[in-house]
Amino acid sequence: MPQNSLLSLTFAVQNFIKMNTITIEGVLRTEHGKKAARQIRSQENVPGVIYGGAEEINFYAPAKAFKPLVYTGEFQLAEVSVGGKKYKCILKDLQFDKVNDQLIHVDLLELVGDKKVVATLPIKFTGASVGVKEGGKLVTKMKSLKIKALPKDLTSTINVDVTNLELNGNIRVEDVKAPNIEILNSPRIPIASVVMTRQLKQEEAKEEKKK
Repeated sequence: MPQNSLLSLTFAVQNFIKMNTITIEGVLRTEHGKKAARQIRSQENVPGVIYGGAEEINFYAPAKAFKPLVYTGEFQLAEVSVGGKKYKCILKDLQFDKVNDQLIHVDLLELVGDKKVVATLPIKFTGASVGVKEGGKLVTKMKSLKIKALPKDLTSTINVDVTNLELNGNIRVEDVKAPNIEILNSPRIPIASVVMTRQLKQEEAKEEKKK
């Protein structure tokens, strides 16, 4: 069976999945510096910053308010209410304490309508591969893709349909077609493949011997 039999196929990508939004009630920071940050953390709060919009917002919020945003493999939005305003954001960076591994700082990027953002979206594989049905094993080689898109085109996952993935075939980054989303990963990197299992190799070897 040809190794690259899938190059001419288009793999369905659904980017209309409703985005989950985490609501965070924050407080504007009036004092800055390490001492002020330590004081904030001592009260079970985490300092953060919102940037990318008209102004940079320094704030803090209860540590537990960040948990649904931080401790998940999902790509989610954050709506932060602070200083009487609401900011729609995505998570950009995190800092953890090197000793106790507690969250100590959060960086959020404000979503501005006409400004594209770079984000990492998890891949979700859908469908039952024909190669697996023939006895092969699905091997996933990437869990996420780095993308660039307008805020309105962001989606919680990049869904890749593996239904037509044949035995010894590959899905590469270049095979993924996501409307209005630019994928920044190298196009030739394999995302998933179906490989022969040991049992299938043994069965094929037996068949060869019979010939």
